[in-house]
Amino acid sequence: MKYLCLIYYDESIMEKMSQQEWDELNQECIGCVENLTTKGNFLDGAPLESVTTATTLRMRNGKPLLTDGPFAETKEQLAGFYMLEAKDMNEAIRLAEKIPPARYGSIEVRPVRELKPEGNTRS
Repeated sequence: MKYLCLIYYDESIMEKMSQQEWDELNQECIGCVENLTTKGNFLDGAPLESVTTATTLRMRNGKPLLTDGPFAETKEQLAGFYMLEAKDMNEAIRLAEKIPPARYGSIEVRPVRELKPEGNTRS
């Protein structure tokens, strides 16, 4: 089953890191992806640019409404994602525990719902 791991952290903490600390964290992330790939658990993933580069789109009455920035003001920002293959939620959580930025924020682990032409569940 597929699980999406959404990585959240406070960008202000990352901005205070030295270049060396930032590079070391990114090297850890690369190593984590290599390890997950070797084990057959990593399907896809990517880090995101800062929330200062985000735009939120809402469609209302057939018209786009654009807002600079993320959807909501929060203490932690969405920083990236890992798409993992795991047998169940317990395995997905054990895999997500190894994602380095978990030390600085949180990882939301959520099962991916299969989208079918009809008969989709709402939960």
